[in-house]
Amino acid sequence: MSNSDANEGPVGEPHQIVIDVDDLDRSAHFWSEVLGLKVSHRWEEYLGFERHKGGMKVVLQIVPEKKTSKNRMHLDVAVEDVDAASARVEALGGMKLQEIEESGARWIVMADPDGNEFCLVSKAIITAFWEPKQQT
Repeated sequence: MSNSDANEGPVGEPHQIVIDVDDLDRSAHFWSEVLGLKVSHRWEEYLGFERHKGGMKVVLQIVPEKKTSKNRMHLDVAVEDVDAASARVEALGGMKLQEIEESGARWIVMADPDGNEFCLVSKAIITAFWEPKQQT
């Protein structure tokens, strides 16, 4: 295989998202409730959830350092009602950081108990803005 052949196509494919946490048990409960996933395995400082309908795997990893600045990558969690979801996340120990309205869309930026940001986004908005349009 020549070097040019090695550079064709993707380097890899999305496999899993890993969330840094301080406490595996607390975070497992939080993310299990938020995402509706069951724990599939635990190994040393890692905890994995079952895949959701063929989607990416979600893994929690204990890290020694605390989060100190804004995440550079985050999850968008699709929900039916952003306000109801926000209230539930807060009841689970999460925190509302910001409500955003932009281009006719509204979503809420939340944080898990470790301060990791994620967004609650209406399924209707995701469909309207991000899903490919059907050609007629």
